[in-house]
Amino acid sequence: MTAHGPITRMQMMPPEQALAFPVQDLSSDYRDGAAPDLSNDPSTRLWRLATFLPAIITTSGLIAAFTDWFAMGGLSVFEGLLIALIACTFFWISLSVSTVTVGLVNMMRPRRAAQDKPAPAQDVALLVPVYNEVPWDVFGNACAMLEELDRTQHPHSYTLFILSDTRDEVIAEQELRAFAMLRANLPDHIALHYRRRVDNIDRKVGNLADWVQRWGGGYDAMLVLDADSLMSGQAIITLTDEMAHDPSAGLIQSFPQLFGAETLFGRVQQFSSTIYGAALAEGLARWADHEGNYWGHNAIIRTAAFASCAGLPRLDTFRSKGALILSHDFVEAGLLRRAGWGVRFMPQVKGSYEEVPATLIDYVLRDRRWCQGNLQHLNILGSKGFHPVTRFHLFHGAMGYLLSPAWFALLTVWALIGKGEEANVIRYFTGENPQVAWPEMGHVSNLAILVFMYGMLLAPKFLGAAALLRSGPSLRDLGGAGQFVLSFVTEIIVSVLYAPILMVQQTIAVARTWIGFKETWTPQARQGGRYGFSTVLKFHALETVAGVLLVAGMSEGIITLWLLPIAVSLALAVPLSMLSGAKLTRFKWTSRQLGTAEVFNAPAIIQSAKRERSRIRLVLEKTDHVAAE
Repeated sequence: MTAHGPITRMQMMPPEQALAFPVQDLSSDYRDGAAPDLSNDPSTRLWRLATFLPAIITTSGLIAAFTDWFAMGGLSVFEGLLIALIACTFFWISLSVSTVTVGLVNMMRPRRAAQDKPAPAQDVALLVPVYNEVPWDVFGNACAMLEELDRTQHPHSYTLFILSDTRDEVIAEQELRAFAMLRANLPDHIALHYRRRVDNIDRKVGNLADWVQRWGGGYDAMLVLDADSLMSGQAIITLTDEMAHDPSAGLIQSFPQLFGAETLFGRVQQFSSTIYGAALAEGLARWADHEGNYWGHNAIIRTAAFASCAGLPRLDTFRSKGALILSHDFVEAGLLRRAGWGVRFMPQVKGSYEEVPATLIDYVLRDRRWCQGNLQHLNILGSKGFHPVTRFHLFHGAMGYLLSPAWFALLTVWALIGKGEEANVIRYFTGENPQVAWPEMGHVSNLAILVFMYGMLLAPKFLGAAALLRSGPSLRDLGGAGQFVLSFVTEIIVSVLYAPILMVQQTIAVARTWIGFKETWTPQARQGGRYGFSTVLKFHALETVAGVLLVAGMSEGIITLWLLPIAVSLALAVPLSMLSGAKLTRFKWTSRQLGTAEVFNAPAIIQSAKRERSRIRLVLEKTDHVAAE
């Protein structure tokens, strides 16, 4: 019994329409007979060349320079490994720069005209998997999306499913009451359903597989959302129209913008995603073409295609047998492309949103789970039939985490070798000179290297800001020119401060994965966890110790002062982590800082979602209070 009367299982879910969902064999090729012939844009090879060739040439030049530099006294094996580390880290920086550049060029080209003819009507399921999430946030977003779709003209039919894997009985009861409340308040013609699994086997993968097998046969497409996802009616309709017009598309991924951030760390992520992410996403969409990727949410998928070719097998690795594929989205995109279906990005779709971790610790905890999943992809690289670009996506995801240990190793070597033969950590403690030493560098050469490296790291930010002037939000929606410049500079400073801490934490995440530590699947603390000083100190102990040792070495004259910015960041990891959760919305002036259009001129869908969240929360909390009495 709920606050709105009893709800039967039949009322919660529609009649089942089964769809076969076979598990795929990664050791044999597969082609879906229903997939039409697919051909990329003839210019795709040129765009790929324009993206990868500059990165390869620049990295090759750097290798040549360092080889010549180190080889003055003969090149040792250790020096060769050091050059390989430098080349590896630099290539991915260079690739990021060239991807953003390609994106900026593509944004300046004329857009192709939208389809004039109406899209064939589609039956689309909006799927929202949840696991111990805040019920009023989930159902508030759902209500806002359904109401906006109902107000917008379109030929399609939409049904929203809340697919609960919640284990907490209190939250499950709130979910039921929230569903009953929406079902009672929404018009009868709006289709909303709720299902809670008895056993949450295989986590999100199993949750979605259960829906596909039992109800997938009744829908042309499914638009997969996360618990924190929010999409405007127009964004949902645009994705649906695009899939209806493109019979070769198996999956179309939107580019979700971040919203709802109130803390310093959350706002930094939200600002950087808005300002710099657009050009990066455009570049990725341009060179990936039909070999795109999937980020697990805010994407529309052809249901029959997905069922035919994206059933995930268990993995046998050297650490475990029958392991669940954790970062399932990359693999599902690869399986769709392997079967002949196109996988596309549509970054130009506006109105696609998701939320962001509020504090540094919340971000790191989520990142550890992602690290484990992405490194698992290294076991899938040799799978049969994958497109080369799919293999690159899988490898790129793993490298996003492996680069942190590489950077950490480089900085450790630089710190140990110090200022040269007469002033280094090894000689200071043992009296022996190291077998490898940085070649003689004056202040000018040191400065030139740092300017070059920081220039490459910051180039995507400046290019992204330039792209903003082309097709992003107006400066008025960013608080005006002065506020935008202040936010831009603040974001760079704060990002530089947190980067070394994140490098160490990702190194820890890789180490935890390597030794077989199983990360706990917990709901994201979207409002930010509350962490005491002792908890934060324990969490950041390694960074703090490393930073203090670096500063001590500098005071003794055995570690170069060029590492000072990194040393300060690491030594101050605890206060910086606590500062990350500071609420900028507490005061009028700070609430403007790092603001985006979602802050200064929030779209209707965000405003509507906030109202519905508040309304449902008040009702649920009032009911809980009455029940407690």
